[in-house]
Amino acid sequence: MIYRNFNDILSTVKKSETVKKLGLVCAEDPNALKAVLEVWKEGLIIPVLFGNEEQIQNLLKERQEDISMDEIEVISAEGPGDAAGKAVAAVKNGSVDFLMKGRLETPELLKAVVNKEKGLAAGGVMSHVAVNEIPSYHKLLLTTDGGMLPYPSLEQKKGIIENAVCMMNRLGYDEPKVCILASTEHVNPKMLETTDANALKEMNRGHEITGCIIEGPISLDLALVKKRAEEKRYESPCAGDADILVLPNVHAGNILGKSLVEMAGAKMAGLVLGASCPIVLTSRASSFEEKFNSLMLACLIS
Repeated sequence: MIYRNFNDILSTVKKSETVKKLGLVCAEDPNALKAVLEVWKEGLIIPVLFGNEEQIQNLLKERQEDISMDEIEVISAEGPGDAAGKAVAAVKNGSVDFLMKGRLETPELLKAVVNKEKGLAAGGVMSHVAVNEIPSYHKLLLTTDGGMLPYPSLEQKKGIIENAVCMMNRLGYDEPKVCILASTEHVNPKMLETTDANALKEMNRGHEITGCIIEGPISLDLALVKKRAEEKRYESPCAGDADILVLPNVHAGNILGKSLVEMAGAKMAGLVLGASCPIVLTSRASSFEEKFNSLMLACLIS
């Protein structure tokens, strides 16, 4: 299965017979709440709203023309930390399937998620993925990690890849094509990005990383543009057809992600993976569309 755009994602969610429960943490966020309510109106999720009950109720009343107040569950919390803790507990007891960040700082949400006694840590690496619909590319493209790990070690990069591949496998991709990006396709002992990429490729060949095809080191143009690979006589099943781009550090991931959205007209969805449930994590400046797309993606993999 290949998803070419977010409409394909939406169509698949609509065909599902299971309606997932979403926990919106600090739901007194007008933009996040709007996205959640739109998805709820489509019959695709059941929202549970955690946060300042008075502020949440006021926001709901502003949309009273299309919302029956007793249809929405609101869990009162005394501040962001309490809201995050209660939402995480709801996931642990099975009353919520996945989470979304509302009006609180990311570290405060993640603090509750990674709590050793009460959190959702699954024992591995937690990483951020961005799924992009790019007008000039022929299918959805996942980039990682642009939001969690500043300078990942080789072992952390392995975890980043495993999270991304697990997600793509759950979306129906049998062997997603993973490109480990660097500025060159040649291994240079003085360039850690290239030696790590080669090591990850060897892990894939040795069946230490499975469920995918890994290529690297490889430059961005060769990963995405088949013509450029042909011109350079670069042969790989991943060349010009990448499903997943693995960036060398969080700065490269962040810069590429913003460049795709702001300069290349991409649509995006963002999730944190590696916990016991997906977490919809978008910035405060994210559009309604980005939040909606992120919710759709989380519905499919939770």
